[in-house]
Amino acid sequence: MATEDVGQSVALARLRSRPGDVSGNVARRNGVSTGTVSNVLNRPDAVAEPTRLKLLEAISDLGYIRNAASGELAAHWRRSGCATWLFRPAATGRYPRRGSQEERPVPVVAEPWPGIPARGRGASERAEACWMPIASGLTPHDLRHTHKTLMREVGTPPKLMDERMGHEDGSVQSRYDHITPGMRQALMTALTGMWEGALDTRRTMSLGSPVAALDALLKAR
Repeated sequence: MATEDVGQSVALARLRSRPGDVSGNVARRNGVSTGTVSNVLNRPDAVAEPTRLKLLEAISDLGYIRNAASGELAAHWRRSGCATWLFRPAATGRYPRRGSQEERPVPVVAEPWPGIPARGRGASERAEACWMPIASGLTPHDLRHTHKTLMREVGTPPKLMDERMGHEDGSVQSRYDHITPGMRQALMTALTGMWEGALDTRRTMSLGSPVAALDALLKAR
């Protein structure tokens, strides 16, 4: 899947997972027929290995649900795709190496401010700048660790932490433990306080932001 089409791939991943729709999307984006995509899914031996691997990657990135009932919503954009094409470039300022594509900077067009990643053919030639890294070693999993650490800091009960992290504790102790509305409200109040504190800290650096959503939050302070 072409890196330059990140924005489009996010939209496609939210399409309803009808096999025909997905096959058509994959076919158009990779310059093959829908019959070739169907063969990859149903008769993989009939497709040349390089083409089969390329299409399997595209199908995975689109969040296709195999054998899903017609009209069933596809899963959200796969975590691996989000980490590869959104999170990692934002953290490092570079697209990672993938297949025949070498690692490279994220090309950015200056307008509209504060700039958007350039997409399509000749993106690098049209770019006027590149993304600056946020933190080169940052990973999505690091954020989960940080979130759990913050919850520990405010005394969140273990069962509520597990629920928010998507974990399951099968111990007897956990089975007889319960989460109350008061616990949820206490956590929400504590995390909101941290968020507001972070906004105040950001505001000491600059009273506004070129990012509209953040600018509105800062001005509301």
